[in-house]
Amino acid sequence: MEREHEFTQQISIITDFIGQQRLDAALQTSLNQHFPAQGEVVQSIYRRCLQAIEAGWMCQHSHGGIDYGRVVQPCPELQGFSVDVVNMEDVQGPHHSHPHGEIDLIMPVDNGALFDGHPGGWLVYGPESAHRPTVTEGRALVLYLLPQGAIEFTRQPR
Repeated sequence: MEREHEFTQQISIITDFIGQQRLDAALQTSLNQHFPAQGEVVQSIYRRCLQAIEAGWMCQHSHGGIDYGRVVQPCPELQGFSVDVVNMEDVQGPHHSHPHGEIDLIMPVDNGALFDGHPGGWLVYGPESAHRPTVTEGRALVLYLLPQGAIEFTRQPR
């Protein structure tokens, strides 16, 4: 459990910055400015995720070509956010909606990998948004911050 606690402390730097801000394009811009993809904070999270996957305590579930797992349940230490991490390579995930929004940290493993058409860095989906998460051009890790852990998987034709 010490490893999860350390990971929670690391992510709290981000969630403390987010606080009660609206999940919108302005937050996406702000996150990318304050915590750039090649900056130390994001690179440290990326390295920890790779180590945790290799150690077997992160992304321990698999379905449809996607390795995934909830790393941290919603908690006060993370401003009520949960943390999920997925490991995807050239695959489209299940359609889902975000009742309160979703903040994604895209961490390409393969140079040029894209998540929903976006390169490494932050992507923010507002409340009541929905998508079918897609990684193209290689492999990427994506860390999801979900307010109150809220996510709703929907049945959509492929």
